[in-house]
Amino acid sequence: MAKFSTNSKTDIFVHIGIIAALFLVFFFSFFFIYLPWSTNHGQSITVPDLKGLTLEEMEKALDDRDLYYEVSDCTFVAGEKPLSILTQYPKYGSSVKEGRKIYLTIVTATAPMIKLPDVIGRSESSAKNQLLSAQLVAGTTEMIPALEENTVLKIKFNGQEVKPGTLIPKGSKVVFVVGDGLGDQMVEIPDLIGMAADEAEILVSGQNLVLSKRYVGHVEGSADGTVVKQRPAVEGNKIHVGDVIDIEIAGDGPSETVIDQK
Repeated sequence: MAKFSTNSKTDIFVHIGIIAALFLVFFFSFFFIYLPWSTNHGQSITVPDLKGLTLEEMEKALDDRDLYYEVSDCTFVAGEKPLSILTQYPKYGSSVKEGRKIYLTIVTATAPMIKLPDVIGRSESSAKNQLLSAQLVAGTTEMIPALEENTVLKIKFNGQEVKPGTLIPKGSKVVFVVGDGLGDQMVEIPDLIGMAADEAEILVSGQNLVLSKRYVGHVEGSADGTVVKQRPAVEGNKIHVGDVIDIEIAGDGPSETVIDQK
């Protein structure tokens, strides 16, 4: 077995130099050769945009880049394609190392069932906000005669009336049935013949009716600006609140019909 001479100080310094040189070789080899090789140092892959892709398209996009995936969550989103990618982490455009795992949220094919919130008696705007919080959608509003103006009186789903608490699919569209504030009230038809047009407007407006006026030129025996004819006629009849009364006015004026609403 070979022995190293340590008979002189020179021999000791030589030995120390050899040991230091070996240490430096090991140090630089470990940090500048082994570590970069084992961690793919300096090599990065750009994460592709996976949102909206099907599972098959997503797998191909990741396989082409030597990336892996894990489904971290599944959720239903109305309007999104079932079994498609909703979100991803790391985000599109991020730089990652080869073999990195991408965490995905997938859109489920079946909507979960949720309870219809109780919005009966609420204002339409308040009901829509509550519906949105429940992850449902408000469709076209239906107006019906009712004294409760701008108030939700019924809820419809798929054309049928449903009660609060009914289970319906998340993201479904429901219809509010809202009162018009007029109701199904009947009022007697006022007698406007011979009355000045402006006075007729005041009277009709006070009874929550709508007046339609038409000027017919000079009428023998009637002063200009007075009502010479009305439809419907009085004759003890009644009409619904909000209905229209057509009148003809003597004198010159707009030839077209003008509707004055209260």
